[in-house]
Amino acid sequence: MTENEISGDVLDAAIKIHRTFGPGLLESVYESLLTIELEKRGHKVVRQKWISFEYEGVRLENAFRLDLLVDDKIIVELKSTEQMNPVFMKQVKTYLVIMKLHLGLVVNFGMETLRDGFSRVVNGYA
Repeated sequence: MTENEISGDVLDAAIKIHRTFGPGLLESVYESLLTIELEKRGHKVVRQKWISFEYEGVRLENAFRLDLLVDDKIIVELKSTEQMNPVFMKQVKTYLVIMKLHLGLVVNFGMETLRDGFSRVVNGYA
């Protein structure tokens, strides 16, 4: 599957969850629910994946942790807050650069509508 197809499945699954439960659950619960939905759709999902990287010859072990990595292609950062914050997208952009991936998603289930809580973050494209 392409990154766009995978991200479409993530969005569709997130909408289903948000329509069923609405805002107000803990981020960890949304993480579990989204993992279930994506795995039912045939995706490989890794939760709470520790990421290490190297900087100028020094290895930084377990420098950060992804909420979800879908099909080894897309980072999904989950939130459950009442507002979107630009730092959410900056965080995902940094993860994409370090991991040399192209697409990340921020899914904020705490928003009244998921349309307001869904952002795509792209790395490496003009």
